Amino acid sequence: MDPGEGSPTRSSERHEVSRLLAAWSAHDPQARDALIPIVHEELRRLAHRYMRGERARHTLQTTALVNEAYMRLVDVERIEWRGRGHFFAMAAMLMRRILVDHARDRDRDKRGGNVILTSIGDKPIAAPPGLDVLALDEALDRLSAMDPQQARIVELRFFAGMTIEETADALDISPATVKRDWTWAKAWLHQQLSPR
Repeated sequence: MDPGEGSPTRSSERHEVSRLLAAWSAHDPQARDALIPIVHEELRRLAHRYMRGERARHTLQTTALVNEAYMRLVDVERIEWRGRGHFFAMAAMLMRRILVDHARDRDRDKRGGNVILTSIGDKPIAAPPGLDVLALDEALDRLSAMDPQQARIVELRFFAGMTIEETADALDISPATVKRDWTWAKAWLHQQLSPR
């Protein structure tokens, strides 16, 4: 059983992650290597959230998604990590990109993919059969062109499973702003992803 958010163990783990990220930003490869065992389980939970909507026969497994995301994270150079929230926000973005790339590679000649959106956040949306990661990615790109902050909020809340407070911290905005933008973005995506 995971320790609670306010427990001393969780708090010291969060502090250690932030300390290691700061050292990694200062180009300390030992800090990066020490971070792996601490964040691995959280990255697995994040990947599992992404894979939850996958069809049973999807060829990309949770472990492969974690490994690919971590390899891309360690290849990122010259990034100043602003803390744990920033790190996991970047991981969420990379996992989305990996799944989109995988869907494009696998189904290059047909519209589709193997991810079905079954819910978005607090309430299920009426997703049409076969709605895939490519359609969601295109909708998020359109949302990002209109309001990049709202697109990031969707990415963090829906894909990374972050709370309102964690999302606010990762984006350095108020929880009230996250709530307002999250509500608007969910409604907009529901309209975009509904059959016409």
